[in-house]
Amino acid sequence: MTNHDSSNSTTSETAANTETLAFYFPNYHRDPRNETRYGQGWTEWELVRAARPRFAGHAQPKIPAWGYEDEADPKVFSKKIDAAADYGISGFLFDWYAYDDGYFLNRALDEGFLTADNVHRLKFVLMWANHDWVDIFPDTVGKIPELHYDGAVTRATFEAFTDDVIERYFKHPSYLCVDGRPFFSIFSTYRFVQGLGGLEAAMDALKTFRQKTMEAGFAGLHVNAILSGLTLPDATVQAALKLNGANDLARTLELDSVMPYVWLKHFDQAQSFPTCDYLETLAREVQGWHEVAAEFKIDSFPNVTVGWDATPRCDPHYPFEFGEYPHVPVLGDNTPEAFKTALETAKAFVEGRPGPRIVSLNAWNEWTEGSYLEPETKHGNAYLEAVRAVFGGERS
Repeated sequence: MTNHDSSNSTTSETAANTETLAFYFPNYHRDPRNETRYGQGWTEWELVRAARPRFAGHAQPKIPAWGYEDEADPKVFSKKIDAAADYGISGFLFDWYAYDDGYFLNRALDEGFLTADNVHRLKFVLMWANHDWVDIFPDTVGKIPELHYDGAVTRATFEAFTDDVIERYFKHPSYLCVDGRPFFSIFSTYRFVQGLGGLEAAMDALKTFRQKTMEAGFAGLHVNAILSGLTLPDATVQAALKLNGANDLARTLELDSVMPYVWLKHFDQAQSFPTCDYLETLAREVQGWHEVAAEFKIDSFPNVTVGWDATPRCDPHYPFEFGEYPHVPVLGDNTPEAFKTALETAKAFVEGRPGPRIVSLNAWNEWTEGSYLEPETKHGNAYLEAVRAVFGGERS
């Protein structure tokens, strides 16, 4: 068994720096599935361009300082990598889509990031985005979005893509490992369990995944779960799985860590619609970090959300009214200064606790959700400057 290079590893004992991992949403390149449904050349840049103010004082559209670029172009991605590394980002957490009928939105990672000439400057991680993919491009209040791709997969699909993951991604020198174990995140754990037919099947699938990862020369596999995907959708599902909450599910599956994806859970929803305050939301989020750390017996990592404005995904021909996602409040007053305060708070939280030091950032490029670190015309590089001020720059 070969021991892989640990230069891109972080360990609980020796990590001198906190890892800052920014979620990366890869829907800004041409994909055959999207083109079949929305037309040749379609990307989510179309929604960014079409965004308009939906209430008094609402700042839309957001305009990227680099323009509406093709992320599957390695030269374009090279610029992203340099900017991220220069300003103190450790790596990207790629939203990575694998369904029963194949991969989706994979060209940004495979053709953009991995073939960039400076890929060595950043680490990367896969966050298996196994949620149902529905048509919200844009979405209309009161209309049930059409299901395009079912997030649940079979055991055969899981085996095939995890074999691929080990060979194509885990073995890449830039893949992030924790204590010598590749970090693999699952967005919707309960969908994973449902798709495989129950807890025992899911436990066995993860056991096999861990074993194969070790056979490939690694110390093991670090399985992370996004917190929202551990929250069972209703009592009926929970009863069917014979579980008592999210912690029970994480314990049963022997997960290694948990973390939020975004602050959405702690928004002051209907009461403050159409906006909620950034620092007030931060206070509720920080309380949530402590609650999760106390509830779960495994590592938990905080998330810092840059902003939130999903109105580009709301049909502009209808009023902006409160409802299900994406018809939720905009996160107001998310200034670079407020964002810096959130970063400082998260840094103090992880550095005051034992275990790996990881802070996730939402996000590098969630333009249609108003949460992005990439430069835009209003604030320029100010959010990236905040990251560098708190965590330091020049990652390599």
